[in-house]
Amino acid sequence: MYRPLADEIRPQNLDEVFGQQHILGENGLLRRIIKSGDIPNMIFYGPSGSGKTTVANIIAKETNRQLRRLNATTASLSDIKDIIAELDTFLTPNGILLYLDEIQYFNKKQQQSLLEFIENGKITLIASTTENPYFYIYNAVLSRSTVFEFKELKTDDVLKAVMRAVSIAEERYGKAQAEDGVYRLIAANSGGDVRKAINALELLFKAAERKDGYLQIKMDDAGIVSQKNAMHYDKDGDQHFDAVSALMKSLRGSDTDAALHYLARLLNAGDLPGACRRILCSASEDIGMAYPQAAAIVKACVDSALQLGLPEGRLPLAQAVILLATAPKSNSVVMAIDKAMADVKAGKAGPIPRELQNVHADGAGFERDQGYKYPHNFPGHWVRQQYLPDNLVGAKYYEYGDNKMEQAAKKYWDGIK
Repeated sequence: MYRPLADEIRPQNLDEVFGQQHILGENGLLRRIIKSGDIPNMIFYGPSGSGKTTVANIIAKETNRQLRRLNATTASLSDIKDIIAELDTFLTPNGILLYLDEIQYFNKKQQQSLLEFIENGKITLIASTTENPYFYIYNAVLSRSTVFEFKELKTDDVLKAVMRAVSIAEERYGKAQAEDGVYRLIAANSGGDVRKAINALELLFKAAERKDGYLQIKMDDAGIVSQKNAMHYDKDGDQHFDAVSALMKSLRGSDTDAALHYLARLLNAGDLPGACRRILCSASEDIGMAYPQAAAIVKACVDSALQLGLPEGRLPLAQAVILLATAPKSNSVVMAIDKAMADVKAGKAGPIPRELQNVHADGAGFERDQGYKYPHNFPGHWVRQQYLPDNLVGAKYYEYGDNKMEQAAKKYWDGIK
């Protein structure tokens, strides 16, 4: 029966696990917990292929509890009830160790169904997720569990796993001759995902031409099978929000090179709309009144990018990113509107002053004097009158930024008002 190479090379003990030294090193906390044999409820959080399932399997071997596995993408509430029904039977005298993969796909009710049993110890839960557990997992489950973060593996760690897989692949398919750098390329392009690297390696062995009794593992072939493995990306997941956040913060921090890097990551993943949205936002949030024309220029660049599509759309977006990163900065716009929004949400929205109301709002025969002063009839096109509601008179939302453009506007109005 065929068994995927990635499954066959799966480590059988902690010493065979590559990476995760911060928790599985010689004195790592998780290693000490596993060796103690007293396994608490745990949540493993990290990217695909970083060893979460492997470590869970190793824990299962070292416990005397019956192991049950569920994948939240396919499991239902009835599956949980079936497991609960086994408790306190001769099949599970010491309780159950439940490995729940992709727990973020369980809804609140499904997660809640486990609470009683993980609290009284009849079920020991080991859950894994690729998403931030503090956003996706019910708080009551989190409070009863210890979260361990599995980090993306470094290229050298992935390479060790690849070389272990090579020896097994040669037993299966035959001895191989590999061009220099092939195996490191596979490891580097995996994005820290061992499973992807091993799957790419297995595909290379299966497709390799045989010459003089050796399978020829070529660099060009390795580049083809691994080119899309270079970056984890899910438009609804943490990687998406991390990338767009990094782009926005790099623009705000005026780091042109970093902003271009994160733009490239978004575009490489095909997320043209996400990149456009962040860039448009930055023009008003982080540059704003320091360079008001930036909003119009960036809008033109975004429109061009959307019309061109990828790959050509990268050019106007890169232009927009460089413009924003090198432009003078001001957050006076976002600070002003957020203050105003806070007052409105707090209920501070009194009646609109009579002089500002629509003059046509009064019924026929009941017209009232409005008293509105038309600013253009006064020197400097300005006249003092009340614009805010009575309960907000004196409120100040906009503060001039300390840049040339806003200070020029401030000087102008200081001379008039």
